[in-house]
Amino acid sequence: MSKRRIFDIDFPSETEAPAASVPAGTERRGPMAAAISENAEALRERQEAEAAIRAENDRLAHELVRLKKLGLIVDLLPITAIRTDKLTRDRAKGRDPELDELKDSIKAIGLSNPIRVEQVGDGYELVQGFRRLAAYRELYAETQDPAFATIPAGLIARGETLEALYRRMVDENLVRRDISFAEMAELARAYLADPQTAAANLDQAIATLFGSAGRQKRVYIRNFAALLERIGGHLRHAHAMPRALGLALLKRIEREPGVAATVQRALSAKPERSEEEEMAILRAVAEGAEPAPAEPRAARPSNPGAKTSLRVAHGDGIARCVATVGRVELRMDRDFSAIDRHRLELAIEAFLSALEE
Repeated sequence: MSKRRIFDIDFPSETEAPAASVPAGTERRGPMAAAISENAEALRERQEAEAAIRAENDRLAHELVRLKKLGLIVDLLPITAIRTDKLTRDRAKGRDPELDELKDSIKAIGLSNPIRVEQVGDGYELVQGFRRLAAYRELYAETQDPAFATIPAGLIARGETLEALYRRMVDENLVRRDISFAEMAELARAYLADPQTAAANLDQAIATLFGSAGRQKRVYIRNFAALLERIGGHLRHAHAMPRALGLALLKRIEREPGVAATVQRALSAKPERSEEEEMAILRAVAEGAEPAPAEPRAARPSNPGAKTSLRVAHGDGIARCVATVGRVELRMDRDFSAIDRHRLELAIEAFLSALEE
């Protein structure tokens, strides 16, 4: 019987590392564990990205508010969306004789200084830039060029007080130095009369509106306000009155009772006077002379009850017109109150000019 051969098997000792040991932390995982780990990592990255986006949006929102407060956010706004009703303008009524120069400049090089507006509801309220807006409106009416249908406008953040909006309007004109004392005085009187303002008297109104002006200038504004209180309703060209003339006229009115009534009669006797004629009347009174007698008025028509009626076809409608002595009445199936006030003024001026031709 043959003997079995016995083979020895050498097992590694416990102190020896396996020949093919797996590095720590790289144990083999199943597909489900790997998918869960990858999904958690993607979710963490997404949350970090969303947090960064929110932080950036907050920063941009604060920056937008800051720039709006500074009036540095500029947009192109339709001229029809801008109203001029909230603030009493510090400009004399009527067309600015220098507006044509501004229009030529805009046509040549564009508008270098945007207007300033406050968003109100679905439209905008003008704060600064009445002449610039008037120039754009006239340019669009004359040319129908779409370039003048919108105007560059700086957007003021909502929530500014009425006093702050008035100061913005006033300070711009004070810097340009092209607004008269009579216009500033008229604005102060209108500001005092506005029930939405906090001014209790004229001095408070002047201090609020013209806080950037020197003390002497505020005194002059106060004097012109006193002059307008006495004869303002009879003046047609108060904005053309020089400072020296206004102060001299007020001094004589305060010194001599009855002079104010003399001025009022002289002005009323010449209703169609020009700027030069009005200043001549005021200057004569200020210097102590009597105003030159007015030319006799034209005789009234022999038939004061005369009336002319006519119908004018316009588009798809008919305009009915009735003209009598001192009155013209126009009737049409249209809401004229919805038309922009500036457009109405231009239309009426064109109508009256056509009658003079």
